[in-house]
Amino acid sequence: MFARSLLIAALLSATAASATTMVQVWQPTPSGTTAELRGLSVVSSTVAWASGAKGTVLRTVDGAHWQAMQVPDADKIDFRDIHAIDAKTAIVMGAGPGAASRIYATSDGGATWKLMATNQVAEGFWDAMAFWDKDNGILFGDPVKGSFQVYTTSDGGANWREVAAKGLEAMPNEGAFAASGTCLTVAGSNEAWIATGGSATSRVFHSADRGKTWRPASTPIPAGAAARGVFSVAFLNAKEGFAAGGDYKETQMAGINGAATSDGGATWTPVSIQPAGYMSVVAPVPGAPRALVAAGLAGSGYSLDAGKSWTVLDKTPMNTVGFASPSNGWAVGPKGLVMKYIGTPLDAKHVLK
Repeated sequence: MFARSLLIAALLSATAASATTMVQVWQPTPSGTTAELRGLSVVSSTVAWASGAKGTVLRTVDGAHWQAMQVPDADKIDFRDIHAIDAKTAIVMGAGPGAASRIYATSDGGATWKLMATNQVAEGFWDAMAFWDKDNGILFGDPVKGSFQVYTTSDGGANWREVAAKGLEAMPNEGAFAASGTCLTVAGSNEAWIATGGSATSRVFHSADRGKTWRPASTPIPAGAAARGVFSVAFLNAKEGFAAGGDYKETQMAGINGAATSDGGATWTPVSIQPAGYMSVVAPVPGAPRALVAAGLAGSGYSLDAGKSWTVLDKTPMNTVGFASPSNGWAVGPKGLVMKYIGTPLDAKHVLK
């Protein structure tokens, strides 16, 4: 009887241990750099680009090995966002005060780079860019003379024109976070959203005319300090979207770190992303219409119902993620971190809610 009790206790202990052991879903991959990485653009299951500090750009063309490179004369530029068209063509954005905000482009896989644009305003600071298609894109930056900066391109980033946008007036201390290249997102052929924080409330601005006019809406994600607010916004379609954020100085702080919308960003409802804490990115998963992945220095989690409920993926700190399909994605982060997604495909057919 005593032996049987010991056996039962051992089985229960093993079951409990198994339940608390997190299955590996991200596999570290050599990156060839120790630079902080914040930009990521996943083109396909084999092609992806990443970017980061000290003029660093990375590329993979086989989905397994990464090549690190430096953009000439950009060793002091922090590339916070990157947009790739294919294995040869990419546009990278530097974030920083004044002329440190700039855009470079390559059409030969990074062998050569061309400076395409520089922020001419000394107090300006570019935060993110996004593209509706290979030609038409939008770029935005922190407030100058009380309003956020917005630029658009219609020739794939070769030329950028500042937009005299209406409705982008900033509140005191309001700004955006160039933490993952995802505080700006687009959908369809005209829709765009911008996420902010730092002020008394966090907000998401929406434009339905490619950045000409904007309408802000408050979110329930706490703000009120320079390190707090909405850091990322993503839309599954023109109506359903999700915002993620928190406080980058309090990475494990519990509380509301997400918000969902079903009306294009007019109203937002609070959601607690798992794991709890600071999230710098939320990204849709192509091929899984309701799936989202959120990540930050608190770790990463996923949702299969457009952000209503969340499950922990991993606790590894990261800065941003991107997916090509429910079974193929990447994450990048501090000290040259690059990780490949090796978990269960992120769709309802394979993942239990």
